[in-house]
Amino acid sequence: MSPIYPLFELLTAMLFVLAPLMMGWTYELIVAWTFISLLIIIVISDLHYMIIPNKILLFFLGLFIIERIFIPFQTIPDHLIGMAVGFLIPFLVAVISKGGMGGGDVKLFAVLGFVLGWELVILTFFLSSLIGMIAALIGMLLGKVKRGVPFPFAPSIALAALITYFKGEQILHWYFSLLF
Repeated sequence: MSPIYPLFELLTAMLFVLAPLMMGWTYELIVAWTFISLLIIIVISDLHYMIIPNKILLFFLGLFIIERIFIPFQTIPDHLIGMAVGFLIPFLVAVISKGGMGGGDVKLFAVLGFVLGWELVILTFFLSSLIGMIAALIGMLLGKVKRGVPFPFAPSIALAALITYFKGEQILHWYFSLLF
């Protein structure tokens, strides 16, 4: 058995325990645990197979639609706009870069956009790009990542999505306070 599975089981447990400490015991905690579950599954799949399965994304999108009907973060049209923005930005990057971003990543951002809304999915995209760049540079220095060879981006997306989900509003507030 690969050591990655017990490590990710431990990580999942830690994130499930941290979630109520970060947000309290609210109904949104159900969404948080679903969100964590999606991200863990996606990261493991991307690390092992370099693929983000459509079945997983569709299953979780269905769960998120049901959850957001009963536990709204914004209005449903706002969630749909978030989904569209979450799809379009990485889709344009994939097209312009001629495959620099995989289709699974694009679809994952659409699901994240539905959950987070358009503002937070843009922040997630920015943070994941920054985290991915740092990971690629470290990987190149260690000889683990080669120029022009794809590497799993889902771990960077997942880390950025978690940061944004739990602290995104504060990050945006801080950023905009610097501007105005």
